[in-house]
Amino acid sequence: MSTQAAVLLRFRNRPWIWSFLGAILVWALAVVLAGGHGAWPVFTTALAFSAFTVLVGLGQMFVITLGPGNIDLSLPANIGLASAVAMKVMDGADSRIALGLIAAIGAGLAIGVVNYLLIRLLRIPPLIATLSSSFVIRSVGISYGRGLQIKPPQAFADFVLARVGGISILAALVVLVSVLAGVVLARTIYGRSVLAVGQNIRAARLAGLPVRRVRLVTYALCGALGGLSGALLAGFTGGSSLDVGAEYLLTSIAVVVIGGTSVTGGMANVPGLWGAAFMLFMIATLLNSSGLGVGVRDLMTGLIIIAVITLAGGRRQLR
Repeated sequence: MSTQAAVLLRFRNRPWIWSFLGAILVWALAVVLAGGHGAWPVFTTALAFSAFTVLVGLGQMFVITLGPGNIDLSLPANIGLASAVAMKVMDGADSRIALGLIAAIGAGLAIGVVNYLLIRLLRIPPLIATLSSSFVIRSVGISYGRGLQIKPPQAFADFVLARVGGISILAALVVLVSVLAGVVLARTIYGRSVLAVGQNIRAARLAGLPVRRVRLVTYALCGALGGLSGALLAGFTGGSSLDVGAEYLLTSIAVVVIGGTSVTGGMANVPGLWGAAFMLFMIATLLNSSGLGVGVRDLMTGLIIIAVITLAGGRRQLR
């Protein structure tokens, strides 16, 4: 095998590399347009913002890996409600930070369990079940938060915004969470069961895997990560808001697909989430500096997702 063929094969077996190459390309273009200045600040800012995208994307990735049709569209509403829960429980007191985080994670966990029960007991497709539950969750959030903008405790806000040498401490922690997620997928019974269910749910049942339990835990995990993200975003933005998770509906799906996770299930790519999150942030930065709005960014994101899915489908047909 020639060297060129070996390199192409390596890239093909590691689809997450493409997301990093895309991120580097857009980052370099942004730096060039800025006259060669601000390369490091742009990188550190991208790292800080990407941490939230990756944290939400991890939960969505586990759900999508379960197989065709599995998706959680309730994440934006989950994040908004969790931000209100966290801030009301914390009530501005540093001594209540841990309690607020537990409450936010618990709220997200409950949402994930309810989503699965809708799917399992009522036989509702995941897309419809999670979309329907999002309206209920948002209504609960409106009633619970009553439109109040509750500020986070100062110590909590300082932690979420803290940087060392320009690197976000929160981003470093999310990197560790990502490594843990990768280990769970590759080295644990639960992680391998998720992959097996996504590859062939009927074969997984015949092999004796607890398919229902695996799906329940996965939806609950996705909800819990959404709840944690809501609390952290409230600290990052300076208060709770029902709309704080709105942008993560498309973004959480985009980073999973662009990052190399198969939309047909059975294959996940944790490193690719970071490359995709970086790339989307860089594209948004580039468009904003060019005077273009959110609509153009969403259009480009959608086109990128279509291109990635099309290319992935082409590779499967080729095999």
